Amino acid sequence: MNRFALATALVTTLAPIAAFATPEGWSRLMEPAQLNTLLDEYGDEIRVVQITGEYGEGHIPGSGWSPYASWRSDMPNPGALRDLGHLTTIVQELGIDTDTPVVVVHAGRDATDMGAAARVYWTLRSMGIEDLALLNGGLTAWTQAGLPTETADVSFFPSEYEGVWLNDWRATTEEVAAASASGSATLLDARPEGFFDGLTWSVAAPGTVHGAESLEYSDFFDGSRLVGAEDIRRIAAETGFTDDTTTVSFCNTGHWAAINWFALSEVAGYGDVRLYAESMAEYADGERPLDHAPNRLQYAWRASTNWIADLF
Repeated sequence: MNRFALATALVTTLAPIAAFATPEGWSRLMEPAQLNTLLDEYGDEIRVVQITGEYGEGHIPGSGWSPYASWRSDMPNPGALRDLGHLTTIVQELGIDTDTPVVVVHAGRDATDMGAAARVYWTLRSMGIEDLALLNGGLTAWTQAGLPTETADVSFFPSEYEGVWLNDWRATTEEVAAASASGSATLLDARPEGFFDGLTWSVAAPGTVHGAESLEYSDFFDGSRLVGAEDIRRIAAETGFTDDTTTVSFCNTGHWAAINWFALSEVAGYGDVRLYAESMAEYADGERPLDHAPNRLQYAWRASTNWIADLF
């Protein structure tokens, strides 16, 4: 089954990637020039996958298209995990196996857009894919660096990947509720301050998980580019963050939270950082205690003013 719509008459089909060691010079946060050098040296042995933007208008040569929506669930909670069979089919159709080096590319419109790449990266990591990277600044950074694009659609011979799911980087609703009650984990709200303070909401009731701390995802960016490990550690420390306990990153639907997870776990190298994929859309749908939750009168007044924000 071919996932890729044909935007041009020319379609390139790439064979499955054979077993392959981690490319020399690989890093989880990839700069455009770095990726270009690796593609020059290793070519089709590296799988590049674009997930947001207008793929048919130009993309990194040899890269495939896998729309972000196909990795997410539908309303009322886009952050809920898709079933393993569905995700396995996507990975197979991209010609990816556990030892395939994969670079996830977003359009690079802004910092929020990188959340899509981080969420897909987290999903692939949880599916046992070993060598993963995000392109810092996305396709915009690639083109601003003067690097080439093409418009030919690229598809792949399916891989023989066998679906697995690892819970090493995931926190469930039950685990978050237990941590909230006991203080056994650091709960980090990745949303903008208005969400944390209960002044803004979208798919979830206003407020935040009881006992959570605020660490806004945008703090880790310089424009649309994620800062490096040293700066991430400095910014985290300035907010009082330590990795003395398990850390759980959440937002509304596991999008912004994926950025914090990626920054802290994959770039800065903090231990035992987890993503609460379902986030506030599921957590607030019940009687669980929330901080900064307005009373009914305040809630009704705010709703009447249409303070409705983005889903993320």
